[in-house]
Amino acid sequence: MTLCSEDLPRGDRFAWWCELVDRALAPTRVTSPYADDFRASALFLDLGATRVSSLSIPALRSRRSPSLIRRGDPELFGLALVTRGTMGMSGYRHETGLGEGDFLLYDTSRPYDAWAGTGGGAAGVTVVHLPVGSVPLPADKIRALLGRRLPGDGDLGGVLRPFVEALVTGTRRWSPRDAARLGSVTLDLATAFLAQQADLEDRLPPETRREALVAGIHAFVERHLGDPALSPASVASAHHISLRYLHRLFEQQGSTVAAWIRQRRLERCRRDLSDPHRHDEPIHAVAARWGFTHPEQFSRQFRAAYGMTPRDYRQRSRGHGPARGVVAGARCSEPVPGPCAGSPALCTGRP
Repeated sequence: MTLCSEDLPRGDRFAWWCELVDRALAPTRVTSPYADDFRASALFLDLGATRVSSLSIPALRSRRSPSLIRRGDPELFGLALVTRGTMGMSGYRHETGLGEGDFLLYDTSRPYDAWAGTGGGAAGVTVVHLPVGSVPLPADKIRALLGRRLPGDGDLGGVLRPFVEALVTGTRRWSPRDAARLGSVTLDLATAFLAQQADLEDRLPPETRREALVAGIHAFVERHLGDPALSPASVASAHHISLRYLHRLFEQQGSTVAAWIRQRRLERCRRDLSDPHRHDEPIHAVAARWGFTHPEQFSRQFRAAYGMTPRDYRQRSRGHGPARGVVAGARCSEPVPGPCAGSPALCTGRP
């Protein structure tokens, strides 16, 4: 569900936003130098027990006081990702400034004073809302992270960040079953990220560790698709697991490692071949960019997956947009975006 203040008369926008925040997030006192013409939007995703909110806002200040906590408390941890501009928070005995790509953890049961946007600039933030009781880690260790900058460029941050960003761009593709599954994965990734920040990885439940490992493997493969040396053995080595265990992880998803790597490479090639800005690029160069070193083998695999040769596919898509209705062998030609792209567990199955 996406809501926008600009759908309302100018004089009603700020009051509407304050009421929306109180109702959808938590009772909070919001102030802004742009209250007279408040232009903001909000996207809310219901993923079961886990919820996600994505906000685009002008400069503002948001205070949650003890009296507001007494008025209403959803008892949530909020794991906020700054997607645009700047954000900051004071409380929890220190003050923190954040930039794009940084995470911050807050607790709706404790007072805080937060701000977003400076110097007239707008800000964007996506928040993963986690019921306090759903995070299977020692509460005192997690609360030690409150209000601190948690970088989004580490091992698990590099997985969680693009996953969270993709959540707010793919909602039209999800069935209720997809949403429930994505909610579970979101909780597992967020928990694993917090555990790493608190040096508690050995306290993670086995299933959470497995989900985080699989998501990390997917992200690793996506980053290295253009490397011809990418293989099940190199993936297993990079993640310090045995090749046998890697195969077992993918068996549980109904696929093999090699087949999944091949599918993702073919999908990248398919998109490039239908890109009008790349129509003059040799087909063998497209294939080589995504790790295919033998043009004939690439052509055979492309035809098996999409029902026509790369050349025919390009000719059909030229001037008419991407060719549609031609997928023959691929499990899913347009998987849910993000670090788990192409995962049978997250795929909607719709081209």
